[in-house]
Amino acid sequence: MFLTSRFYIVMAVASALMAAGVAYSPLFLVGQWSLVLLVMAVVADILVLYSQVRLKASRLCASRFSLGDDNEVRIRLANLSSLALRLKVIDELPIQLQNRDFSMRGQLDKGESREMNYSVRPLVRGEYSFGDLLVFVSTGVGLAERRLRFAVPATVKVYPSFLMLRQYELMATTDNLSEMGIKRVRLAGNNTEFEQIKDYVQGDDYRTINWKASARRSHLMVNVYEDERSQQVFSLIDKGRLMQQSFGGMTFLEYSINASLVFSYVAIHRQDKAGVITFDDKMGSFVPAERSSGQMQRILESLYALQTSFGESDYSILCPNVDRLVGRRSFFVLYTNFTDFSSLERQLPYLRLLNQRHRLLVVFFEDVELSGFTATPVHDIEDCYQHVIAEKLAYERRLIISTLKQNGIYGLLTSPQRLTVDVINRYVEMKTRHLLV
Repeated sequence: MFLTSRFYIVMAVASALMAAGVAYSPLFLVGQWSLVLLVMAVVADILVLYSQVRLKASRLCASRFSLGDDNEVRIRLANLSSLALRLKVIDELPIQLQNRDFSMRGQLDKGESREMNYSVRPLVRGEYSFGDLLVFVSTGVGLAERRLRFAVPATVKVYPSFLMLRQYELMATTDNLSEMGIKRVRLAGNNTEFEQIKDYVQGDDYRTINWKASARRSHLMVNVYEDERSQQVFSLIDKGRLMQQSFGGMTFLEYSINASLVFSYVAIHRQDKAGVITFDDKMGSFVPAERSSGQMQRILESLYALQTSFGESDYSILCPNVDRLVGRRSFFVLYTNFTDFSSLERQLPYLRLLNQRHRLLVVFFEDVELSGFTATPVHDIEDCYQHVIAEKLAYERRLIISTLKQNGIYGLLTSPQRLTVDVINRYVEMKTRHLLV
């Protein structure tokens, strides 16, 4: 049982009246009676709270939360009492959310049931444990409140952003992908591979006539195409210490995991086989490239427990292990983070070697805060020095892109919030132009 702020306000008024009774004696008597009535009202309020109040409360939420998205939690309340109640609900949130002053207020009429909803945005994968529900109940008098504890513990697993995946799937179904920033790439011709040249027969598409071959043979010849073969695409995720850098409360590794999940879905949707490889100073998880119905679930489970390490990533282990794990030429999207040009120079020989055997797209992150700082005005000599350093770092990132291009490696510099859309756009563009292998 707790006394409310209303009780202390009435107590303060009664005490003030008694103090004023020193100068005017009738006020002292008014103050005394006020204190007596206050005590009687508090006792009556407490008796009502413990004898007549009946309440039920439960928590409803999904068994899995989506990383970086708003996930709804519902608190269901039912007033079984014969009087209206005022409520203050405190949910014991998981420690990972770092929210210790969360509460909701509401009112329930007699016999009324209702839901109080809120959302949580997890920024780290793993298991989140909810504790008890604490409900502080008071009547219309509002001088005291009773705390009710409801034991409703729950453990929720936070997975990579499957809500983003569902959003993409819905927009793909309704043909509204442009709302997410996915571009349409249209080229002349079609997405088929040349097979052979044959004699023209009635019914063949005249657009496939090969005029040079027809001139040599003195009769019409047409090109025959076969459907483009399914290609293997892999998300190659660096989980070294440089991927611990964060933006908006999420690490670069978390952004990369979300992007690779959606990218894998897009690849499978476009008839390619998707897989995942992770590494740091040693090889991590490996999901072979497939297009089966359960492939997305296998990728989701492999990404769920992925964590960054505190060591430097060893790129020298990539080529021998990739050759051992991947038997045919494939398309790799490498999610990593190069902080300066020297960090690229150390890894460039290994990237060149990997690109010789496969098609490689290197994706790394733009420092959004640094770019924002370079756009601010310069006020003094110290600001000038800081801007020069910031512009030098920004220039080195652009230099990384040009160096990769000079070595025949595709590069993509993007901000964390644009990562998923930019990777999908680059993949669609390269696939349409037949550049994946």
